[in-house]
Amino acid sequence: MRFVSIASGSSGNCIYAGTEHTHILVDAGISAKRIEQGLFEVGLKPSELSAICITHEHSDHVKGLGVLARKYEIPIYATEGTLREIRKIKSLGEYPEELLTPVRPDVDFFVGDLTVKPFHIDHDAADPVAYRIQSETKAVAVATDLGHFNQYTIDHLLELDAVLIESNHDLRMLETGPYPYYLKRRIMGDFGHLSNENAGRLLNCILSDRLQHILLGHLSKENNLPELAYETVKLEVDEGDCPYCSSDFHMAIASRERMSEIITL
Repeated sequence: MRFVSIASGSSGNCIYAGTEHTHILVDAGISAKRIEQGLFEVGLKPSELSAICITHEHSDHVKGLGVLARKYEIPIYATEGTLREIRKIKSLGEYPEELLTPVRPDVDFFVGDLTVKPFHIDHDAADPVAYRIQSETKAVAVATDLGHFNQYTIDHLLELDAVLIESNHDLRMLETGPYPYYLKRRIMGDFGHLSNENAGRLLNCILSDRLQHILLGHLSKENNLPELAYETVKLEVDEGDCPYCSSDFHMAIASRERMSEIITL
C-alpha cells in the first residue's frame, strides 16, 4: 500500500492512497493539472483512479473535481449532504451526475481491494467526514478539518500504519494575526480546525507500535509555520503521558506546494 500527500494546506488538499490494483484520492482541492502531475510522479495515469472520496464541499477540497470527473469519469464518493452542496457549485461545471455516489458515516464501502470507512467530523460544512482506508494488512487515514476530537475520533484512528492529521494553526499566531475576530473564533471553535497543540494531543491518543508514519497537514498559510507545527507536535508527544516519544516514528509536514515523500507500507 502507498500513501502520499499531493498537496495539503488551507489553499488546497489532495491525498493519494492505493495498492497495486486500486487507487483512491481523498479530496481534489487543487487544479486538475496539479493532480495529474502528482499522479504521474506516483507512477499513475489519472485514468487509473478508482475513486475520489470527498470529505466536504469547501473549495480547498473540491476545486479540481469537475475537470477530473469530466475528463476521466471517476466515481465520486461523499455523504448525501456533501453531494447536495457539490451539485450547487457552478464553478465545477458540467460532469456526469451518475458518478456521484452517496456514503454514510460508519458504514464501510469497497473500492477494488480496499475497504473505506467514512467517519463523522465536526466542521462547519453540510455533512463532513474523514476517511479510513484499509487493505488486507495495512490501514491509513486522512483526518483534517476537525473542530475538535473526542473518543469517537480516536477510536477511528487506532491501529493505523500511517495517518495524515490536521495541524492547522498556532494559537498565538492566530490570535495576534490579521484575521477578523469572527474568523478567528470560527477557526478556534468546535467546528473549525485543530491547532498544533491539539494535533499533538490527538497523536498521543492514537500512537502505537504499528503507527510509523505521520503527516501533519492542512497548515494555515497565515497562522502557522511548518517548523512551528513540527516542533509543537513533537513537544506535545515528548511531554505527553503516552509511552511513546517523537523519535519512535517518522513525522513530516505535508506541504501545500509540493508532494510529500511516497510512504510505502
